[in-house]
Order: sequence, then structure tokens, then C-alpha cells
Amino acid sequence: MIDELTLEKLANLRIPPSPRADDATFLRRAYLDTIGTLPTVEEARAFLADTSADKRDQLIDQLLNRPEFVDYWTYKWSDLLLLSGERLRPKALEAYYKFIRQSVADNKPWDEFVREIVTATGNTHESGAANFYALHQDPEMMAETTAQAFLGLSINCAKCHNHPLEKWTNDQYYAFANLFSRVRAKGWGGDYRNGDGMRVVYSDTQGELIQPSRGTPQPPAPLDGEPLSFDATTDRRLPLADWLTSPENPYFTRAIVNRIWANYLGVGLVEAVDDLRLTNPASNERLLDALAEYLIQQDYDLRELMRLILQSETYQRSGEPLAENLADEKYYSRYYAKRLKAEVLLDAIAQVASVPSSFKYLKPDNKPGDPAPARRAIQLADVFVDSYFLSTFGRPDRLITCECERSDEPSMTQVLHLYNGDTVNRKLAEPGSAAERAAAETDNAAVVRAVFLAALAREPTAEEAAPLVEELAAAPAESRRQAIEDLYWSVLTSREFLYNH
Repeated sequence: MIDELTLEKLANLRIPPSPRADDATFLRRAYLDTIGTLPTVEEARAFLADTSADKRDQLIDQLLNRPEFVDYWTYKWSDLLLLSGERLRPKALEAYYKFIRQSVADNKPWDEFVREIVTATGNTHESGAANFYALHQDPEMMAETTAQAFLGLSINCAKCHNHPLEKWTNDQYYAFANLFSRVRAKGWGGDYRNGDGMRVVYSDTQGELIQPSRGTPQPPAPLDGEPLSFDATTDRRLPLADWLTSPENPYFTRAIVNRIWANYLGVGLVEAVDDLRLTNPASNERLLDALAEYLIQQDYDLRELMRLILQSETYQRSGEPLAENLADEKYYSRYYAKRLKAEVLLDAIAQVASVPSSFKYLKPDNKPGDPAPARRAIQLADVFVDSYFLSTFGRPDRLITCECERSDEPSMTQVLHLYNGDTVNRKLAEPGSAAERAAAETDNAAVVRAVFLAALAREPTAEEAAPLVEELAAAPAESRRQAIEDLYWSVLTSREFLYNH
């Protein structure tokens, strides 16, 4: 399905596809895109030596069931749902994170996951999903965040006037927001330091949101949906959830398909990925519709959608452009290289250097506080941690529901930190690091091969290996450790390492 519709579009545009990526490229790519983690040297060697015809499919099955899969996708959905200790008390954040993590571990269907969040009630220390409403405390913000996160729609402009670029009117905005007007929360209080502050979220039986331009409330209604009676006392979010997660909803399934596709292919079928307005069509509408229908047939099992994408030739294409597809940036004639996310990149450096990272939570005054238990960045429940590296490389603050919060744009600050900062250099100089162990190795060719396999999931070419082996052999005994660190540094700061390709 994916390959047929992608090739059809490319043929219509007379753009030839690049050939299939080699095994090493696919291995590293699939690991990073699926579990946000590099393969180990042993894993890389085993895969490259495997001659099985179905070894890529076997690898895909393994990745979708790895514990790191839960780490990576929990962190992805925590971005979407704005988990941050700057806005949530520690116990509430812990409960929200556990809810998301358990949902990923259980492979909870996406429609069920969203329904539980939108209809959540209860104690924010026990009902993790209820923290959605602890974060968004007025009907307008609840409505805007729900539309952005789960429908890929920005309806904010319609709060003041009819949307200039989309069909949403000011009346529709306030009708949609009025679905949340009876959500209540009580019982804040507590001490931030011990995290005992708490809310109890519940649905009231009365209360309306007044539309400022009219001075009266709009009948509560989903976007383009049937209005509810003002007199109904049932929780308005229940019919909202029915409409929101319905396979008939023209936005819900397409929105999550587009987010998953963008994670794997680097560019969403709709760009930006959370801008699914009618005036911003997909680059391949037939493919987006087909993938949405497939996800519905799979009962919103996201792992099955990921499997379909990973197995496609479209995903497995080389990132090397042909002269004829060099200008293509949205039709998937090749794999589009993308810089590793801040958290994934830091974890990759730590893994290759064999020196785990350590993190400290930030206190309310933005000074470092208690240590975080996570040793990997993608295991952090909270972005409110002290990390110059993560801040420099575009970690989002999780303040607004928008992909634009995360930046993958390169900067001179990033370059200077990689070249002269303490993240790479300090890890390589640590006692027990991979560089220290390699310095005791007498086989220089084996050292070079191990560095390439650890960082790039491939063997070095003869042209690459020869001068590096020569450099190590020429290094005096007292300078060998420094020469090894320089070797690691050169690979860890290379474009090939910094990008998934």
C-alpha cells in the first residue's frame, strides 16, 4: 500500500526513487526512529553477519517489543501532553508519566488512550490522566489543546474572530469550548518541595461559557458536530470523546497517522504535523487516507502502523539522492536525513562513550536541585531539569502544544559545544570510559572498527580505516589515550553520527 501509492505519486511527478539502503544504514535508522537508541557493537555485528532473507522483518519485530520502545514513545507523548515540573507538582507529574508509560507498555489503542485523557476525572495523584485538566484550567485552553494535540487543528484564531485561513468561526470556537465549561478542579495547596499539592478533577452539572461577542453561550457542540442540549446534566466530555475518537472523524485518525509518519520519514504527509487545516493538504492525500483506514482496521494499534511503515521500501530507501530527485523534499523519493533529537543525541554520545549521564531537577528558582533517577535523557519524566546540552540542542519547554517548540535547527552554539564543550570531552576522559578501555587494546584496527560500529553501526571502509590505524600506531605510549579520545571525538562530532540518514 505505502510503496504503491508513493511510487504512483513519484511516477506522476517523474521523480525516480533512490535504491534500497544497505543493511548498516537500515539498522541504525530503524533503531533510532523506533527506540531512540543506537544498536550496540554486538547487535550491529550480529545483524550485519546475518544472511537471513527476512532479517529486517525480524529486527522490526524485536524493536517494537524492546523496553527502550516504551522509553522512547513515552517521552514522545510526554512532549505532546506537556509534562513539566514547571507546571505540575512532583506527585502529579509522576502519576501522569506513569499513566502514559503504562499505556505505551500495554500497547493501549490510541483512541482508548485519548478517550481516557479527555474524560479523565479524579485525584491527580491517582488518576494520572486527570492532570490534562490540571495543566489546562479554563475551557478555552482545554478546547485549543484538545484540538491541537488530537486533531492537528489550530483553532486559536477563531477565539477572537472567524478564522482567516480556515473554516472555523467564532461561534464554532465557543460551541466547542463550551463542552469543557463544566470541568472543575478543587483542592490545590500543598508544599512544592514535598510534592503533596493535589487537584481533584470532576464534571459539574451546570455552568456555561459566555461568548464575549454575543454575551450569551453557544450550544455546546463538537467542531462540525451536532449541538448538545443546555439542559443535559451528563458529562459533556462523554459525547465529545465519542465524536473525537470516531473513525468517522475526518481529523482524528489522520492526525496521529501524520505524527507517526513524520517520526519515521522525517517529513509529515502534512507539514507542519499539527496543521491539518483544509487549506494545507497532504503531499499525498491518497496515502494519508489509506494509512488512516489501515489504522482504523487495526483498531488504532500504533505498533501495527509502525510495522507497516518500517517494512515498506519507501522507508528503507537510501538517503543518498539521485541527480533527478535531489530537489524532492516531500514526496519520499529517498530517506530525508534528520538531526538526532536533543535527548536521543545525548543518550547516543553517552552510549558510545560508555559513560551514563546524570541529571538534576530544577528548583522553582531555576537552580539545580535533587538528582533525577533517570540515567538516559529519554527516560526523564520531566523536562524541567538542569542540562545545558539538552537546552542547547532544542529540547522543548513543554509549555504549548506545538511541534514548533522543539528545534532541530543547527546553531553555532551547538557546534562550539560539540567541539569544545564538556559533554563529549568529559565523557571520553571519565575513568572506565570506552576510550580508556580502547587505550589498553593493542589491535589498532580492532579499535577503529569498534568505534565505527558503536557510533555508526557499520565497519569503516579501507580508505577510512588505514589513516586512523596509522595515527594510532604512531602515537607514543604516553599519548595513546589522548589519540584514542581524539578518534572517538572525531566520530562523535561527525555529520554521519549527528544525523539519522
